Amino acid sequence: MEFNNTQAIYLQIADYVCDKIQLKVWQADQKIPSVRELAVMLEVNPNTVMRSYEYLQSQEIIYTRRGMGYFAQVNAAQNILKTRRAQFMDEELPLLFKKMKLLGIPVNDLQAQYQLFINNNIS
Repeated sequence: MEFNNTQAIYLQIADYVCDKIQLKVWQADQKIPSVRELAVMLEVNPNTVMRSYEYLQSQEIIYTRRGMGYFAQVNAAQNILKTRRAQFMDEELPLLFKKMKLLGIPVNDLQAQYQLFINNNIS
């Protein structure tokens, strides 16, 4: 995994875990990689993964079973979707609207482009 400089590494790892859960690579209520396993996979310090896991526990995405490891919450995918939608609406969409306004792009053009994108990326 390549990390960027725009976001803390532990948050990028949390996004990675969320992606795996949303894509159903890691199923709800099933064990996910241990802190050490994920640290080796991503070539990071285990303390960084631990921080990610603590963050995800606070977001009710994963939970721990004593002596067994970490597991994806039953409703993890729904929690991730809800959080990511809210983040998109609150943070990313206003930036898009600002650029559209500056460039004089009407909403109708955006809708047409979105439909083209959907039609060309059916999968």
